[in-house]
Amino acid sequence: MSTDADYLAFVNGRMVALRRWAYLLTGDTHQADDLVQDTLTVLYAQWRRVSRAENIDAYAHRVLVRTFLNERRRGWWKVRFLGDVTPEQPGPAPAVEEREVLRDALRRLTARQQAVLVLRFLCDQSVADVANHLNVSEGTVKSQTSHALTALRKILGERPRRLTPEVSQ
Repeated sequence: MSTDADYLAFVNGRMVALRRWAYLLTGDTHQADDLVQDTLTVLYAQWRRVSRAENIDAYAHRVLVRTFLNERRRGWWKVRFLGDVTPEQPGPAPAVEEREVLRDALRRLTARQQAVLVLRFLCDQSVADVANHLNVSEGTVKSQTSHALTALRKILGERPRRLTPEVSQ
């Protein structure tokens, strides 16, 4: 099998998972697609070396997370022209309001804090795996998780709460 065929087989087998991770990190389908495309470009450029890695999936996830962190540091400076075509969006899912509130709160965290929470709790990665993806120690992941959760609680506590009728005793 040629290296291009190996690469295409990897991409076809992992595209859904990469897009899910990217969406969880960015919260935007267009940015997620761009993030996956950038990740796949890096993987293709280095495929001869990447294909010899012990765990290609872990390598791909690491590239995806680092690309996300680099984009957040640089800012979203790319210009996109979509023209008059609007992509179809899926219908509303349950708890859309809560998801948007959480997504907005996550955006207010630092990029690394956001990545730690998404990887730990939405992608169900272990502390060791997150440390590997971010190239930091496990202790750093634990402290970043703690700081991020504290910041997230503070952010979510700042939003107005819905008034509920008090129950008389």
